[in-house]
Amino acid sequence: MWPVFYISKQMEGHKAGFVNIVGNPNVGKSTLMNALVGEKISIITSKAQTTRHRIMGIVNADDFQIIYSDTPGVLKPNYKLQESMLKLATSALEDADVVIYVTDPYETFDKNEDFLALVNKAEVPVLLVINKIDLSDQVKITELAEKWQQLIPRADIIAISALHSFNIDMLLKRILELLPVSPPFFPKDQLTDKTSRFFMSEIIREKILTHYQKEIPYSTEVEIEEFVEEPKIIRISAIIYTERESQKGIIIGKKGEMLKKIGTLARKDAEAFFDKQIFLQLFVKVRKDWRNKSSFLRQFGYLN
Repeated sequence: MWPVFYISKQMEGHKAGFVNIVGNPNVGKSTLMNALVGEKISIITSKAQTTRHRIMGIVNADDFQIIYSDTPGVLKPNYKLQESMLKLATSALEDADVVIYVTDPYETFDKNEDFLALVNKAEVPVLLVINKIDLSDQVKITELAEKWQQLIPRADIIAISALHSFNIDMLLKRILELLPVSPPFFPKDQLTDKTSRFFMSEIIREKILTHYQKEIPYSTEVEIEEFVEEPKIIRISAIIYTERESQKGIIIGKKGEMLKKIGTLARKDAEAFFDKQIFLQLFVKVRKDWRNKSSFLRQFGYLN
């Protein structure tokens, strides 16, 4: 029994908890997540709805464990996929030890007022983070902070630039102050709850978001059909699903040039991410109206 007692004594004063990042689309939630974790956990593009899943990133030290969650941007849903995304954002208010609500200098105060009301009702500490302050000036940021303090009186307000890691240390210090005393929830060497297959699919989807316009990125989903890890190489087969035949043609491009480009870019990023040589095959298939069909959403991990 002595070793058990010794371990428990080591954990005295140890802090651990769930810090969930929420907010409207395009305010920099994923950039903040990556800055706090110190790794690229969430994909980042300039397009709204880049994050579709709730993605966990775990930061460990001898005396604390912070479990961050990046969530989809809050929006009024137009189809079942967006309904699932909104539920993920809402649930993040219910199981958090600390909520980080992210905004920026361009966001209007009346955007998604219903969700903001839920943030106000949250029974845990709220950190309101004004991101992208490098794109504004001190006078405007001060005015924004005063207005946000009126809207969420009990929130701590911290102005940052996640992209340039400005004031991230101050934010981390406040998170650690608010974190409850607890033993770790996960092994100390664990970085995330997501699988290698998930990150590969996100790498491919990031390239689609970056290199296609209009509705194409939002109508596609990526599924990893095969992921075989060998000593020196990972062999991956992935399917890009679209909703219509016309979209399939656009994804493939003339003589397959666009699909080849996406594959090359994704392979290079994957080799950097996994630190191994990657052999990647991409295929394109049509799943009509998949964003509104529960069977497909379940297959892609959006529904239980």
